[in-house]
Amino acid sequence: MKRKLSGGLVHELPNDLVDALTDSTEVINRWENLTPIARNEFICWVEDAKQDKTRIRRIKRTVEELLEGQKRPCCWAGCIHRTDKKPGKWQQAVLIDKKSST
Repeated sequence: MKRKLSGGLVHELPNDLVDALTDSTEVINRWENLTPIARNEFICWVEDAKQDKTRIRRIKRTVEELLEGQKRPCCWAGCIHRTDKKPGKWQQAVLIDKKSST
C-alpha cells in the first residue's frame, strides 16, 4: 500500500514517516487533506527530535494525532525553517535561542 505522499512547505517527507503514514488508507487520506503548512509542522516536529527514541515516539504520535483529527502537532511551537514568515517571539525564545545556547 506504500505510495507517494505529499511533503511539507519546507521539509521533505522522511522515509520512516512515510512508512508509518502509509499503514492505513485512513491515515493517508487525513495526511493528504492537511495543508502543506500543516504537513510541514508534523515533519519539522519529527525531524527536530534529537534522539532516535524521541523520533520514533513522535512518528507514532503523528499517526495517533491524525486519527484523532488533529491538524498540527500538539505542543509544537512551529517550524523555524519557513522563509515565508519570521519566527514569532515564542518560537524565537523556545526554539531558536535554546538551540544557540547549547
